[in-house]
Amino acid sequence: MKSGVALFLVWVALAQGEEPAQERLVNTKQGRVRGYKQPGDDIFVFYGIPYATAPTGQWKFKDPIPAPTWFSTFEAINNTIACPQTKLNNNFTFPMSPQENCLVANIYVPDTTQKKLPVVVYVHGGAYLVGSGTMMEAKNLVRSKKVIVVTFNYRLGLHGFLCLGTHDIPGNAGMKDQIALLRWVNKHIESYGGNPQDVTIAGQSAGSSAVDLLMLSPAAKGLFHKVIPESGASLAPWSIQIDPLENAKYIAKKAGFDNVDDIYALEEFYKTASFDLLKSTSEFLERTDANFLLSPCLERKGSEGPFLTDSPYKILKSGKYPKVPLLYGFADMEGLLHVPVFDTLREKMNANFSDFIPADLKFDSVEEREEVAKKIKKFYFGEKPVSQESILSFINFISDVYFGYSTLKAVQLFVESGHDRVYLYEYNFVDESEPAIPYTDNVRGATHCAQSFAILDGKNFESPDETMISEEYKKVKAVMRELWVNFITTGVPVPPGSSLPAWPATGASGAPHMSLGRTMQLRSGALLEQRVRFWDSIYERHYRTPQPPPAPPTRHTEL
Repeated sequence: MKSGVALFLVWVALAQGEEPAQERLVNTKQGRVRGYKQPGDDIFVFYGIPYATAPTGQWKFKDPIPAPTWFSTFEAINNTIACPQTKLNNNFTFPMSPQENCLVANIYVPDTTQKKLPVVVYVHGGAYLVGSGTMMEAKNLVRSKKVIVVTFNYRLGLHGFLCLGTHDIPGNAGMKDQIALLRWVNKHIESYGGNPQDVTIAGQSAGSSAVDLLMLSPAAKGLFHKVIPESGASLAPWSIQIDPLENAKYIAKKAGFDNVDDIYALEEFYKTASFDLLKSTSEFLERTDANFLLSPCLERKGSEGPFLTDSPYKILKSGKYPKVPLLYGFADMEGLLHVPVFDTLREKMNANFSDFIPADLKFDSVEEREEVAKKIKKFYFGEKPVSQESILSFINFISDVYFGYSTLKAVQLFVESGHDRVYLYEYNFVDESEPAIPYTDNVRGATHCAQSFAILDGKNFESPDETMISEEYKKVKAVMRELWVNFITTGVPVPPGSSLPAWPATGASGAPHMSLGRTMQLRSGALLEQRVRFWDSIYERHYRTPQPPPAPPTRHTEL
């Protein structure tokens, strides 16, 4: 059928007097795969290649199973496949076709005779709830003719991150999909011209958290050689479920199931629930405790094929992880992500600021919690209520809680454990065409994952076309892509002989670090030093270690 579709498209192009897309046939261990290069372009794209198979029915929360093979030629042309997800994807303009068996990869290959090119595997963001491998593309990185890019889908929401700790719902299906993809790359990418021994994992937002966690997972060891997390860290309050069983109970109750204290009844509810029910509505922008409910979890030690059994903090502190080159950072106003709900959240802040304490903090009493909430509120907002006049303080608060502090704390732990190849940055370019922040006198900032938009194709999710962006932004994009390609190919963002400013590895304090804006500036001071020290004083006393689901009781059956 797909072969027929491809031939039909060629016939239509010829009938309309257009030059048909040039094809490339690749022989792989799965079978023959045909991709296409559009007229006037210089990259071949292979869409929708199965890298694993998602289990179905009562097994839908289990590990992915091996990818299929085929005897006829696989036409790699379907770029609309997505995993089942919440209705949040209606905000996106790109076409998506959510389907149960969604574990596919997309490969972008330059038109070159060079073999064994470095490979970058890009993990899409979306709060572990939405998105797909083709929601944004990185064709311009590939046009450098120096790298191959792989994007892919992984199971999302409850399908990917429900963690009961039972035999049939152990947890982390979405992360095990990602490991299956990396194994698939290791096995098959050489057929497409890539080097399986030179793989960089990169990602934005939840994808950034994911690659940060993959670096710490023993299950992913040896499957990658460099890491680029963009605006999301393994230590973020939303990155690991603090209490996955309580989250599962909460979501089940919202769906109308009340027998949540019987773990086997709860397991049966989820195993038999429809896909529509399991889509679950997203609360992540409305939640106040920096907890997305559904994200990776810890699994019990001794469980079968776990993704992660120790907390990221413990692993980073121990230094027992591969110290591969790391390009690490965030945008200067990540908290702009929450500005659309600012007016609602500020009212909640003024009513009860303790609701905004991150989920990974714990207290011995209500009084202690209220005292810490008062301290946090005073640090960011002084003695005044949160108001329109304090929107920049609100943005700083959200930026620190969700992204900044966890990244910089991880940097400290990286360096203290002997990691001397961490390259830290803050991205702060804002195009003059961007609207000013509400309630300010023409203040602008770089929003959540702004650096990712600078590297990927287009302006943002809504605007994949680069012909309409300013000349200044085009120049920034060119520099950012050069830095990223340098890192992917050499392990350093500015190699010897480059015309770009020297960029040394950072120290434990976050100094030096690179400011990436209209120009590149190496800063000798610690990044967000005062704000990091403040949160250190909170977390040193109140950090709550994430826990795996408890072992289920022995199931008794009647004879």
